[in-house]
Amino acid sequence: MTNTIDTDDDIKVGLAALASICPVLKDVIAQTPDVPLRRTEPGFASLASIIISQQVSKQSAAAIYGRMEEYIAPLTAKRYLELGEEAWIKIGLSRPKQRTFLALCETIERGDIVLDELSAMTAADAMEKLVAIKGIGPWTAEVYLLFAVGHRDIFPAGDLALQQAAADAYGLEQRPNDKKLRAMAESWAPWRGVAARLLWAFYAVKKGRAAMP
Repeated sequence: MTNTIDTDDDIKVGLAALASICPVLKDVIAQTPDVPLRRTEPGFASLASIIISQQVSKQSAAAIYGRMEEYIAPLTAKRYLELGEEAWIKIGLSRPKQRTFLALCETIERGDIVLDELSAMTAADAMEKLVAIKGIGPWTAEVYLLFAVGHRDIFPAGDLALQQAAADAYGLEQRPNDKKLRAMAESWAPWRGVAARLLWAFYAVKKGRAAMP
C-alpha cells in the first residue's frame, strides 16, 4: 500500500477501511454516492491556485488565476519574480498574497524547498516545509498535500465545510473547531485524506452545493 491517493480505486479502498473502523462514517458513505478523487499535478501552478483561492469566491479566484497564467508564462517561481510588482498588481493579487508569493518564490529559487520532493516526505515533514514559508498556513499546505501531492493521511481540520459536515454526520449542535475536529479525525488514520473527501462530498449532498477546494 502506497502513502498516496492516486486513483479512484484508492478511494474505494479507503472508504472500505473507514467503514470498518467508524460506524458514523459507514452511514455517511451510504448517503454519499460519489466521492471524487480530484487530483491535480503537483508543482508551483497548483500551489499558486490554492493560495489565490483563499478568502475569495470561486469566480474571483478563477479570474485571478486566469490572469496569472496570461501574464506569467511559463508559470514558474522564477518568472513571477522577474515580472515584478507591476505585473502582480495587474493580475489582481492583494498585497498579502503578493507577499506570500514573493516569500514562496524566493524560497523555491534559493532551493530551500523543492515542491517535487514533497511526495517522498512524510506528511509531517512536508507540512513543516510548507508552513515555514511566510503566508502559507496549515489549510493551504494541507489542501496542496491532499490534492496535488496526494498524501493519504492529510486532513484540513480548519476547513469550515469539513467542520459542518462532521457536525451533520455526528448530530452535533455546533461545528467542531479545528482542534476538536483534528482530534476526531485521529481515529480515521491512515485514511484521513479519504475521510476529508468523503465529508466534502457529504456536505455537497446535505447542502446542495459543492465545497471541496
